[in-house]
Amino acid sequence: MKLNEIRDNPGARTPRTRVGRGQASGKGETAGRGVKGQKSRSGVSLLGFEGGQMPLYRRTPKRGFHNLFGKRYAEVNVGRLQKAIDAKKLDAKGTINAETLKAAGVINSVHDGVRLLGKGEISAKVTIECAGASKGAVEAVEKAGGSVILPPPSDKPKRDRGGKNKAKAGASAEDTPAGKAADQGADEQKDKSEQE
Repeated sequence: MKLNEIRDNPGARTPRTRVGRGQASGKGETAGRGVKGQKSRSGVSLLGFEGGQMPLYRRTPKRGFHNLFGKRYAEVNVGRLQKAIDAKKLDAKGTINAETLKAAGVINSVHDGVRLLGKGEISAKVTIECAGASKGAVEAVEKAGGSVILPPPSDKPKRDRGGKNKAKAGASAEDTPAGKAADQGADEQKDKSEQE
């Protein structure tokens, strides 16, 4: 074989269709775009359009919502922890956290933290540091002699809806500027009557 004899396999390269070259080209009149109208133009997207009829994606009922601020946790059961400890993948003497769980292959991704659940049984005395835990999981770990370390509660104050209005309603009429002016006028009138 010579360099000038090297060729692609038959059909590997197809020539570009040259449109708009007259009727004899086989792509005449509409240049392969079909009939006249909106779809024969470029930049048109009619996905889901049903000719003005209510489209399917609007006819179907919608349920639920997606919380943009919701957090996604990697869930781990206490029974799964015990299996990993028995298989020597986790060291029960050290602190178990999200990084050690991922390194041991117990979870695939940390996401927004690890949440401990109470399915299964645990007999090893372990210290687990996680983002959240169910009541049953905490009881199971503490019963085995271990402990669960949870993050401290946030110091962010809860929003007091209508607190300002309540404060205004609770204030006495004497504390307002109008009430003070009325009291001052009454005192002056009393002094005048005493002088007479």
